[in-house]
Formats: sequence, C-alpha cells, structure tokens
Amino acid sequence: MCRYKISVEYDGSFFCGWQQQRQDQVLLSVVSQRKLRYSQSTIRKYSVQGVIEMAVFNITGEHVIVEGAGRTDSGVHAFNQTAHFDLLKFVDPHRLQSGINFYTRMHGCSILSISIVESDFHARFSAKSREYIYRVINRNAPLMLDQTRAWHVIQQLELNNMMIAAQHFLGTHDFKAFRAAECQSKTTIKTVDYFNISKQNELIEFHVKSRSFLHNQVRIMVGTIVWIGLKKLPVSIIEHLLIDGTRSNAGPTAPAYGLYLLRINY
Repeated sequence: MCRYKISVEYDGSFFCGWQQQRQDQVLLSVVSQRKLRYSQSTIRKYSVQGVIEMAVFNITGEHVIVEGAGRTDSGVHAFNQTAHFDLLKFVDPHRLQSGINFYTRMHGCSILSISIVESDFHARFSAKSREYIYRVINRNAPLMLDQTRAWHVIQQLELNNMMIAAQHFLGTHDFKAFRAAECQSKTTIKTVDYFNISKQNELIEFHVKSRSFLHNQVRIMVGTIVWIGLKKLPVSIIEHLLIDGTRSNAGPTAPAYGLYLLRINY
C-alpha cells in the first residue's frame, strides 16, 4: 500500500466546501457503475474531497478517502491545501497528478504536486500550523473581477485602529466569542501565532496563523476587526470579548469568499 500526499489549489466558488456531501456519493455511484468521464453535464457544486476521490477512482478503480488538513467551508478558496490518500497498488506520482487534473480542472480544482510519504503521515494530525489570508477591498466602486474573491467594504476603514485591536488576538486565549454556533470543537482555547494586517492601495489583507482554528474563527475575527475599522465597535472590544466570551457582542462573520487557505506547515 502507498500513501500519497497531495497539494491542492481550488476556487471555492465552485464547491460546497471541502468535506464530502451526499451529492458526491450519488455521482460516485454513477461513475462506479459506468466508469464515466466528467462532462459539462456533471458540473455542479460538489465537495473538493468528493471530486478528487471520484477522479482517483476513474484512474485507478480504487475507492479512496482523501483526508484533508482542513475542512474549508463553501466558498472558501485554497492556494495550497494538503491532503493524503492510500492506494493498494503503486501509481507513478507524475502520471497520477496528470490524471487527477484531467478530471478536476473543469471543477476549479488543481493538484499542484503529489509525493509518496511514510504511512504514518496524516494531512490533518501531522500539521504543525495552518495559515489563512483574508482579503478585503475597501473602495466605493462595485467589484467586477473580485466579486467572489474578496469582501467589498464601501465605507472608509480606519486601518490604525484595526492594527491596534488585532494585536490582542496574539497568544493563547479563550476564543469562545469567535466561533460558529455549530462548532463542535471540544475546547475553545486556541493559540494565535501571527495576525498581521497589510494594505496596498484599496486591498487590505489579513494574514493569520495558528495550529488550529475553531469553526469560522478567522472569519469572525476579521468581521470584528472590520467593524472596529468602521467605528461600529471600540478598539477595546477584543480584550473584552476574550474574557466575556459572548458571540453576540463580536462583529459579523465575514463572507466566506474572501478567505483563502494559504498553506499547511509540517
């Protein structure tokens, strides 16, 4: 048995998220019975995981489980997601990469690299940290090219207040106020290693790094910082939220389409 590590780039606009959904199972059943190739008629919003698994089956005839390092939500993009899967028989990585991309490229997903790794490597549990980028475009004019690539904020943002407030996220805290209601994490204690805000012309980028995140943690942190930049919340609110833990006192959950998984560090 061979374990393959893959790096994946995808446009979240085309997917319902990373994790396999019921509609993936329906299409995989059809593919299993007829071994069909993808066509324009099959394009709809499946999961990234499901699309890759179906591509691997088309190439090898093996049903695999593609384990991702992170479960990105619907609309979230990835510059470099990491995943792994096992094959009973050896397939040359270069041939496998080309074959998978043949099927996944029309879905907005590309395999950047494939390598064979040790059997104890796990895309999720071996990860030391995860990095995300969130993009905000701060201008009055409507977005055309970046409608599904960045959060459009029309009102002028006070960048200095945002930078001051963001520094309170650094370190180990209880991020209870910064998680989705459906979050299933056993603990809300997380350590944020890096939280940087940069601005170039109208583009504002948030770069966040941690070993792991709560469900929607990055998007709620960004939403709260943007509300501070709009002067809808005071700069001091972050310190209060990390102690109080009340989600309703924080800012909104920033739109999924502005979020990018930048890289997984091992």
